[in-house]
Amino acid sequence: MPVSTESVGQQTRSFKHQVDARWTMAYAAGLNDPAVCYMDTGLRPDVIAHPVFPVCVEWPVILDARNLGGADNMSAEESARGVHASHDLHILRPIRANDVLTTRATVIGVEKIKPGAAQYLRLDTHNQHGDLVTRTYQLSISRGVDVTGGRSFIEEPPAWPDFPATGEPKEISIPVAEGAANIYTETARIFNPIHSDKAFALASGLPDIILHGTATLALAISQIVHHFTDGKPERIKRLGGRFSAMVLMPSTLTLQIHTQTTSGVSYSVLTETGERAISNGFVCFNK
Repeated sequence: MPVSTESVGQQTRSFKHQVDARWTMAYAAGLNDPAVCYMDTGLRPDVIAHPVFPVCVEWPVILDARNLGGADNMSAEESARGVHASHDLHILRPIRANDVLTTRATVIGVEKIKPGAAQYLRLDTHNQHGDLVTRTYQLSISRGVDVTGGRSFIEEPPAWPDFPATGEPKEISIPVAEGAANIYTETARIFNPIHSDKAFALASGLPDIILHGTATLALAISQIVHHFTDGKPERIKRLGGRFSAMVLMPSTLTLQIHTQTTSGVSYSVLTETGERAISNGFVCFNK
C-alpha cells in the first residue's frame, strides 16, 4: 500500500530512558573503544557517552513512527524493505551517565523518490532538566513503495556542511570482527533480526547478517575522535552521512578522510570490495 502524506506533522509517543554508566560503557566497549573518557568511573562517575550513543534512545521512537497514520498502510513485507538511508545528528550537549532522556519524533516530510517512499523524521531528545540534548534528522526509504498526496514537508532538513576534498585522502583501517552485529544489537539495544539472525537475513534476500549502519557510523566516529579531536568526544557538535552499502563480517573497513579543517572533517567508509558503506560523511567540531 502507498504511504500517505497524512503522516506529515504527526508525532510519536515520548520514550524515556534512564541512562546509566553500565549502558554507556557497554556501548563503547562493543565498539572496541575503551577510551578513558567512556570507561573510567573512578575519574568521573557520570562518564561521557560515545557521540553516536543517541541512536540507542532513538530506536524505540523510530519503531513507533511506523504506527502513525499514513505510514501504517504498509504491509509487513513492504516495511521489511525499509532502509535507513541517511543520518544527521546535532549534539547540543554531550550525553552522560545518569542522564534521564526523553525522545520523540516528528514526521517532517514525505516524498516519492526514484527508489521508493522517502520519510524524513526529526528526533528530539531532552534531558531531565528539559534541555534539548540532541536533534537528529533521519531519512528512511521504503524501496518500491509509492506515495499518495505528492511531496509534503512542514520543515526542510538542514543543508549538510560542505567540506571540499583536498588532495589524497588519509586512510585508516577499521577491523570488524565476526559477531560484531550481534554485540552491537545488545549494547545499542537496537533489535532488528537482519543484524542478528542469519535465517531471517537470508530469507530477507541478504547474503548474510549485516552490520547496522549506525554501528559502521560509530566505528568511523571512534577513529575520528581519536585522530582529529585529541580524544575529546565532547568537541563533536554534528555528524552524519549516507548509508550506501552493506557491511559483512568479518571484514576490514577503510575510513577515508577527504578533508581536515579546524572546524571538521569529511569522510567516506569503504568495504573490502571498495563500495562506500558511508558516503558524504561529515563531522563538525567545537573549538
